[in-house]
Amino acid sequence: MATSRSAATARPQQVTPRRRGSVLEQAILAAVLDQLSTVGWNGLTMEGVAAGAQTGKAAVYRRWSSKEELVADALRAGLPKVGDAPDHGSVREDLYQLCRRIRAAMYSKPGCALRAVLHECDDETTAERFRALIISGVAEPATRLFLEVVRRGITRGDVRADATGSLVGDVMPAILMYRSKVCGSEWPDAEIGEMVDQIMVPLLRPAPPSRLSGSRDGS
Repeated sequence: MATSRSAATARPQQVTPRRRGSVLEQAILAAVLDQLSTVGWNGLTMEGVAAGAQTGKAAVYRRWSSKEELVADALRAGLPKVGDAPDHGSVREDLYQLCRRIRAAMYSKPGCALRAVLHECDDETTAERFRALIISGVAEPATRLFLEVVRRGITRGDVRADATGSLVGDVMPAILMYRSKVCGSEWPDAEIGEMVDQIMVPLLRPAPPSRLSGSRDGS
């Protein structure tokens, strides 16, 4: 009969395979997002990221020389793609569905991490770096899709022809960010519908034909 010691010796030991290359890098980037969501920008350390990725600190420093570079790469790789703007048959439904997708990006783990970084950064140079990332990764794609919806609405006839200016394109993303950052709104579907119905549709709707111009035409 085998003793408990000999039985333990006989059992094969489980060895975690050593990760390399892109597999290890993805584990490190995922650990960054986890750290940001729990301890924030100020609490995040290279040592904590290494522990979360179950690797050594040297493996992190070999790839990223600073916390700023590491966090920027993690956010850039993790931000969800907004994608295209499908045609749902009306500008109202197009805007409503687009807002829901932007909300999903804002409240994804990378989206929350990015907003946390912006709120916590005291160094202006560092804050500007991440501000540029949110503009290129979130704001500009959202504005591009919004203007795509507007142009499609113009062709369809349910949007006024002069509604393609950059200020018009900023309205919806600005409201989303303001209500999220200042008011703490998480944008339930009902609030998105109210914003579209009360602000965006009236803003974009074509003006009714002028009675005066009709009388001049003899109608």
